[in-house]
Amino acid sequence: MQTMYYIGLDVHKRTISYCVKDGSGVIHAEGTIPATRLNLDLWMKTLPQPWTAAMEATVFTGWIYDHLQPHAAALKVAHPLMLRAIAAAKKKNDRIDAKKICDCLRCDFLPAIRERRRTLRYRNLLVRQMVQMKNKISMLLMEAGVSYSKQRLHKAGYFRELLATNPDIPEGLRSLLRLCRETVVRLQKTESALVRSLEQDSLLMDRVERLMTIPAVGPITALTWALEVGDVKRFSSIKKAISYCGLCGAEKSSGNTIQCTPLSKQRNKHLQTTLIEAAKMAPRNSPALAMLYDREKQKGNANRATLAVARKLVAYLMAVDRGQRNFQMMETNNCIAA
Repeated sequence: MQTMYYIGLDVHKRTISYCVKDGSGVIHAEGTIPATRLNLDLWMKTLPQPWTAAMEATVFTGWIYDHLQPHAAALKVAHPLMLRAIAAAKKKNDRIDAKKICDCLRCDFLPAIRERRRTLRYRNLLVRQMVQMKNKISMLLMEAGVSYSKQRLHKAGYFRELLATNPDIPEGLRSLLRLCRETVVRLQKTESALVRSLEQDSLLMDRVERLMTIPAVGPITALTWALEVGDVKRFSSIKKAISYCGLCGAEKSSGNTIQCTPLSKQRNKHLQTTLIEAAKMAPRNSPALAMLYDREKQKGNANRATLAVARKLVAYLMAVDRGQRNFQMMETNNCIAA
């Protein structure tokens, strides 16, 4: 039987520190190589076979993963927050980090999902830029003292009419406003094209369609859940999924004193933002979620009620994803479940 060798990689922009261990923890090799494809090829020729490697998730991890994957028996990427042993160590350097990562082969990193996730996150960037340009249009008009309809400003017909008929807009400002409007239109078209490409992707189509049967879950929420969560089976409970989405805070208790902290920063921020935005609209589309929102709002404030709806959406998404069937609302003994 062949002995498996385990490799920890501490990845940086210019260098990669490595540590090679066997199954008993004995170090066979360690060092540092330049972070280039050529040096990786030369380094792989010196490795004992077979080998599996792990690295911390950074902005440079993607291309290194793709380059090593065909040669490895298995390749893993560990989330930085899961590597607390590194930060807690009294001594910390790249060599020690590589040793720690070698023992922290935790979560799978699927290249197909990663590429589509990158596309969705780029779409989020386009939306932020679109909002910035719309705000800039409003600001330019306010600076010039121009009256306008806030609700209709970004409709194409009203915008053209405003520029053509309002005498308070100087000619120099008109050109800036047209440029801003053209940028908004271009961003809208690009954003729509990216969303359509993801919705029609064969890897995501069936899953997204099932998730969209949930009330208040649209294409963006469904795509964000599918791409950010990946394999839903990695969550053994709904509580762990809620924690991953950043919809709960920590609890500290000592004796009879219980202290609840704010929402944890150790979360998937893309999922957290999307689910909270969906939860704000959910009571309009689902009577059950509206009842939940009203009940929780009576106990506290509106923000806590929104978080309760977001947690319920996570439960719905988990149920549909695990069961691989369309959403159905069932009432049993006055209890509503998915």
